[in-house]
Amino acid sequence: MCYFDHQLWPCGWWRWGSFREQCNKEYRTGETCGLKLIYNTYLEPHPCSKCETMDKKARRIAKMSDDIARWRYEGNRIATIEKTQREIAELNDQIEQLWREHEKRKMSISY
Repeated sequence: MCYFDHQLWPCGWWRWGSFREQCNKEYRTGETCGLKLIYNTYLEPHPCSKCETMDKKARRIAKMSDDIARWRYEGNRIATIEKTQREIAELNDQIEQLWREHEKRKMSISY
């Protein structure tokens, strides 16, 4: 039962921080017993890296959607529209994968 810092983001994402205190079960210097307890929790004010990545991809999708609407109005851009729609589908798949990883990490208890 060694103690570690704990970082927590507003979205629920977390990670173990640096080692703080050794428990009395482990007698070797610099070693830990393997059981992690929270010494102190630090609340991070900014979004986690996964949320930032998902936000960037969502902004890119919004831009592409605006471009598609403009190209449809202008006409003669069928191939460009199709290519952009495929890219939007790929970005949506990537966002979904990132979200699954994010939720899995939020619910896990080990790093």
